[in-house]
Formats: sequence, C-alpha cells, structure tokens
Amino acid sequence: MINSQDIKIGTAIRMDGKLYFCIDFLHVKPGKGNTFMRTKLKDVVNGYVLERRFNIGEKLEDVRVERRPYQYLYQEGSDYIFMNQETYEQIPIPSYQINGVDYMKEGAILEVVTDATTETVLFADMPVKVVLAVTYTEPGLKGDTATNTTKPATLETGAEIRVPLFINEGELVEVDTRDGSYVGRVKA
Repeated sequence: MINSQDIKIGTAIRMDGKLYFCIDFLHVKPGKGNTFMRTKLKDVVNGYVLERRFNIGEKLEDVRVERRPYQYLYQEGSDYIFMNQETYEQIPIPSYQINGVDYMKEGAILEVVTDATTETVLFADMPVKVVLAVTYTEPGLKGDTATNTTKPATLETGAEIRVPLFINEGELVEVDTRDGSYVGRVKA
C-alpha cells in the first residue's frame, strides 16, 4: 500500500480491480480546504485515460512491475513469440498487448512490462523510433524537397506510411512507432 501523495509518473496502482499507470499528476493545495492529488491514470488493458482526485493520506494498492528486454522471434497464429534476453525463456504475447506491432520485424528487442506478483504480461513496448526499408513506393522525384507533399510507401513489415516524394524503393527510413509517422531518411 502507498499513500496518494507518493504517486509519481510511471507508478502502477490497482483500483476497482483494474491496473493503471500514472501518466500525469499534480499536487494541489487550494487556499481553502484540504490538499489533494489530481492524477491522470491510463488503463493497462484498454488504454483508456481517466482523471482522478485523491485526498492526501489516502491509501492505494500499488503494483510492482518489472521491465525486461525481450527479443521477438516469430509469429504463431495471432500470438508473437518472444525470448527473455537474460533467461532465454520463450513466452507468447498477443498482438493487442504490443504497442507498435505493425513496425516490428524479427529480431527486434522490445521492453516487456510484467506484473511482478502474478508474473503476467501487461504490455510490450517497441522502441520509439525504428529503421525500416521501403519495399514499394512510386518512383521518387529528384530535387522535390521544397514541398510538404507525401506519398504512400509500404515497409518491409507490411505497414504503410506516408513519406516525402523523394523517397525511393530500397531506401531506409526512420519511423515513429507511436503514430506511424515518417521521421527521416537513414543513410546506409
């Protein structure tokens, strides 16, 4: 159990039978009345964000989470098989628990977050930026860098993103896995 004033960004708590991560907090001391904590909590399972107020001194059930690097090996049905980098143990993780699954290729290292008491996988996070090859796009126009016009491009993972007109097939691009946006071209 932790006190409500001990909540920080990244703290995991169990509330109403669900698991939440704190993504924002504010210690509020009004001129009149008691001090309280205003928090934004993200549901681990479905990703919903809710705002919640806690009085100072209120007891909350904290959850101990562990973050470990796992390597993606292969896909088996709708599950993805990962290997623990330290123990070489293999575990399946369903696609809905992987953030940025569309930009994941074999051999990628992800951070897997587990509940330490029950040893259940909560979610897996891709690195924020990954480098992928463009497998198909319309031919590029040399020197067309002045405009902000984009075109569709298919990546080696099968995902489709929007890239600038000067990008050609076979080039390496950096992609933001949170929203699938083009970050920049990578020189090989």
